Amino acid sequence: MIGVVVPAHNEQDVIVQCIRCISRAAGHNLLDAEPVELVVVTDSCTDGTAVLAAQAGATVLTLHARNVGAARAAGAEHLLARGARWLAFTDADTLVSPGWLAEQLALQADAVCGTVDVQDWSPHGVHADLLRSHFAQTYFDCDAHRHVHGANLGVSAAAYRRAGGFRHLSCSEDVELVSALEACGARIAWSCRPRVITSARRVARAPGGFADALLTAVAQRLAAGTPHLPSLGTAS
Repeated sequence: MIGVVVPAHNEQDVIVQCIRCISRAAGHNLLDAEPVELVVVTDSCTDGTAVLAAQAGATVLTLHARNVGAARAAGAEHLLARGARWLAFTDADTLVSPGWLAEQLALQADAVCGTVDVQDWSPHGVHADLLRSHFAQTYFDCDAHRHVHGANLGVSAAAYRRAGGFRHLSCSEDVELVSALEACGARIAWSCRPRVITSARRVARAPGGFADALLTAVAQRLAAGTPHLPSLGTAS
């Protein structure tokens, strides 16, 4: 069985479309009808995320930790207990491609670190074109990249256990897991083949994540009075 974990904090506007895309990926013919179970971990939600996720067919776990590392870990432990051999992770504001899971597994690695694409930069208003251009110039959407994104991450159950799982961190939990995987000798595929589209929203759910990296890039440019922005190559 393949398990998919989506942490969510007040994501009622996007969670249904996220689940629909995961469901399409779960039905890919290269998976040979292997069961795929999706867990949405709602963390400190005050909106309709949990109800909508359940209606869309996901298993819903509820936390009150306000901690994305704890949310990912809870989802992973639930799926491991259910017998998952592979764990895939994405975010509620992300749309995975139909081949997302199939491509992760086809790489035959202990873990897969994928890239992200952004198609709508409009949340950044007058800075949208600048960020779009900067992302295109500095982000490495190619094989052998070194990005780590919780929005596009996969790991075998065995490697996840050896690495100790997700630490309960409010940000960079994905980076810490990959570092632990490297330390225990896991074979990691740094690949652009598993495709996802993520949002460029301005309000970060996990401080220090991708949304904050974009805001920091704009702020640094304005403070320096220069059109040059810092690289987004290490954004998680």
